[in-house]
Amino acid sequence: MTFIVSEERSVPAAGAEVVLSLHGVTKEYPTTPPVRALRGVDFAVARGELVGVVGPSGSGKSTLLHIMGTLDRPTTGDVTVAGYNIKDLSDKDLSALRSRHIGFVFQQFHLLSGYTALDNVADGLLYTGLNVTTRREMAHRALLRVGLGHRLDHVATKLSGGERQRVAVARALVGTPSIVLADEPTGNLDTKNSEAIVELIHQINDEGVTFVVITHNPEIAEAFPRTAGLRDGRIEYDTGERR
Repeated sequence: MTFIVSEERSVPAAGAEVVLSLHGVTKEYPTTPPVRALRGVDFAVARGELVGVVGPSGSGKSTLLHIMGTLDRPTTGDVTVAGYNIKDLSDKDLSALRSRHIGFVFQQFHLLSGYTALDNVADGLLYTGLNVTTRREMAHRALLRVGLGHRLDHVATKLSGGERQRVAVARALVGTPSIVLADEPTGNLDTKNSEAIVELIHQINDEGVTFVVITHNPEIAEAFPRTAGLRDGRIEYDTGERR
């Protein structure tokens, strides 16, 4: 599989808005013996960045995704999303933060099989309080944005794998989140569709959307302007923005 490495970009200006920040983050699971999945992670993403996080199985990628996405809390350390330190938030407030500021794209798509592409994306706005007409109008625009204007009324089971992942990307984007976290977004796709999804992520990032892509595939991670390597629960390297 061959991916085109993205064009060089300058380092973000001093004082650039930080959308996601982890400082001294650890995560320990109380098994016997205890498992320490993250070991003092420091990681920050500025608005508009596109970052690939790569690591082998067992490196802590899934745990890192859950912490970044506020799906879990760290054992120690600070996690800040869109200016909010999650240790200061109740579970209810954390859910509200997640629904407003974080978009998710998963390897398994997580689409409702009996629903159309339009309704799958509109469902991403269920907890916003918007009426159904507005939700569907926003979903329509999001699907146009990912090149699926001709598949609005197709149910998920009638879409190809690449199309289903585009629906998932549209659902992540529809609420205009501060950051999108993509977990192995090409993991269930063939080479052609994988390359198309990587290209789509680049296109959406060029429109100003902040992305972190978690992957086990170094070729995919290195196709992005910045790559961070995770091993044994630690950030092993971080290229920053390529010069």
